[in-house]
Amino acid sequence: MERIALFVDVQNVYYTTRQAFGRHFDYNAFWSRFAVGREVVVANAYAVERGDPKQRQFQNILRGIGFSVKLKPFIQRSDGSAKGDWDVGIALDAIEAAPRVDRVVLVSGDGDFDILVERIRERHGVVVEVVGVEPLSADSLIRAANHFVPIDASLLL
Repeated sequence: MERIALFVDVQNVYYTTRQAFGRHFDYNAFWSRFAVGREVVVANAYAVERGDPKQRQFQNILRGIGFSVKLKPFIQRSDGSAKGDWDVGIALDAIEAAPRVDRVVLVSGDGDFDILVERIRERHGVVVEVVGVEPLSADSLIRAANHFVPIDASLLL
């Protein structure tokens, strides 16, 4: 049975699916398509904790599907900007998981991950699939992956 690691950049997929489609990502459909029939070694969803009850309900839904939810505090800066970036955490977890799996699936269109994807492929011989909103995903990330899966209606609510 193929061993797989799933990494979901929740903020990225939320904003890109909303911008491109005006809809939400369907985590159940994603799980059915990518996890069923495989041995899920790691399944992490990375999110920002805002203390919102609706958001906590969403996090519990993710846990019910099979994800471990990793949370970082939401930081509101005095200038009005906000921070809640999981890039380094996702990269570290993916590098640690790569030697134990046959395939890594990264849900994000963030071009900062292109080096991560290349490194995992080169050093560990792991197949890397990137799932993202095609027009909002970095070309460098799409090129770095073995396979790019564009988010379409089948992965939306």
